Amino acid sequence: MLKKILVVVESIDVEDSSGSKANVALIKNLNNAGFDLRVYHYTRKAIHLEGIECVAINENRRSLLFFLSRLERYFRYFFKINLNKHLEKVFGFSFTLFNDRNSIVHSLNSIDNFKPDLIFTLSKGGSFRPHHALLKIPKWHSRWLAYIHDPYPAHLYPRPFAWVESGYQKKWQFVQDVSEKAAYSGFPSQLLMEWMGSYYPNFLKTGVVIPHQLDKEETLGVSIPDYFDPKKFNLLHAGTLLGPRNPIPLILAFQQFLNKFPEASQDSKLLLIGNNELYIAQLQQYLKRIPSSNFIVEPYSEYNKVLKMQMKTAVNVILEAKSEISPFLPGKFPHCVLANKPILLLGPNLSETKRLLGENYKYWAEADDIENITLLMSKLYLEWKNSKDKFKLNRPDLLEYLSSDKLKEVISTLKV
Repeated sequence: MLKKILVVVESIDVEDSSGSKANVALIKNLNNAGFDLRVYHYTRKAIHLEGIECVAINENRRSLLFFLSRLERYFRYFFKINLNKHLEKVFGFSFTLFNDRNSIVHSLNSIDNFKPDLIFTLSKGGSFRPHHALLKIPKWHSRWLAYIHDPYPAHLYPRPFAWVESGYQKKWQFVQDVSEKAAYSGFPSQLLMEWMGSYYPNFLKTGVVIPHQLDKEETLGVSIPDYFDPKKFNLLHAGTLLGPRNPIPLILAFQQFLNKFPEASQDSKLLLIGNNELYIAQLQQYLKRIPSSNFIVEPYSEYNKVLKMQMKTAVNVILEAKSEISPFLPGKFPHCVLANKPILLLGPNLSETKRLLGENYKYWAEADDIENITLLMSKLYLEWKNSKDKFKLNRPDLLEYLSSDKLKEVISTLKV
């Protein structure tokens, strides 16, 4: 039976990204499952998780790589010359990443009073710094679980997300090395494991599905913004509006819904909370056309406040790109399940969220199907209006799937 787990994670600051939020939830549930944890993190600030031993990894600021990384940064800042694209064509990665990797390796090699049975590497975005570090520590490869949170390199993303990065060949080889050296690989979704396994077949041999976890963060005492009235029919989208994640059809459907149900304008509101810089000009136009009593756009709100709004809203919206497939499990999916409110899912039929909600889930539409989205909003509104007490998601199976008990069950199948 596995007892001791070392987690090497890029960041445990829940305010810096959705990836960090998901990683912290996973760490907390490993702890809740009864494992003896030690967390080494490269957040580069003092952050502690209650009841868990956390060690901050220091950046090596005296190395040649650090000097070269700062030189590149000065060129970019003062001369507006981006050397990284050219450097990555040669080396595959930036001097900053190499220095960060070496800093993590040095810190991990200094561990002498903790003998882990399993080593988790968790990252965010497209950096995979902990994975780079573990490749340099062969003694741990037989106990290594490499968690792959997103497709990588970037050209392996499904369309329309895919793009070709500088040094993509070396990035490809990096993931190939991870797939061959790590004893196990972990993925937040079944579809992502199959997607990455189609390019790196060894992932299909070593892979296990470890979904984003429920984090029952206490929100008592957390205030909600004045623009959010929990008594209203709120349709809440919380999260970054990435380029292909287009909110305009959702907004147009909401306008049609209000036109169809004029009385709903008294108690209905669409809220888009999260980074929206790619759509800011278009959103500003709709803010002029739709009253603030019905439409709110906020580029940022603190994590705990967003979480509380998700718990108090009438409907949580999950918006995905217009695509043939969405193998991602959104980091907010566990929050939406925990909230026990209906989820309005806008995305492709072949998606991990749709797979989990079920083939016959009734509040699903393609992300650009304005007429169907309008119809679903109307149905949701009438159900909410007529029976607020029964207006629930009611999916105990998903609560179990995302729980620490299920996580412990999955970890117990690993033989190291």
